[in-house]
Amino acid sequence: MNSSKMAHQVSNFVREVRKQHVGKGPEHVTTRFLDAWAICELKGNLTTVERFAVNTEEGKRMVRELRTTYIKKVYEDAATRSEIERIVGAKLVTLLSDFDVDLDLAVTVFVFDRPLLVVEVDEV
Repeated sequence: MNSSKMAHQVSNFVREVRKQHVGKGPEHVTTRFLDAWAICELKGNLTTVERFAVNTEEGKRMVRELRTTYIKKVYEDAATRSEIERIVGAKLVTLLSDFDVDLDLAVTVFVFDRPLLVVEVDEV
């Protein structure tokens, strides 16, 4: 599979996982590959309830914590891990996740057991 197609498949998969588990997928996903990393930048993530909650500092803290912790938990599921591994053809070692509530921007870094040998970017 060429790198552009792989990046597109990763972007679509990440969007669908978020939509299924959070109730709303991101409006825009960009996937980049670097060595053994697949780096996904997700914009437009907040649900209506989360937009209301982030009006306070405590709400911002809670949404960020819930988003980052929950996404890591989602990828502990064997079927979810298996699908991302199938797409890139490598074993998922770990996942790093962060969320900036003010920018409504999430970043997920998938770390695999070997370089993915691609450098192209895909935006959906």
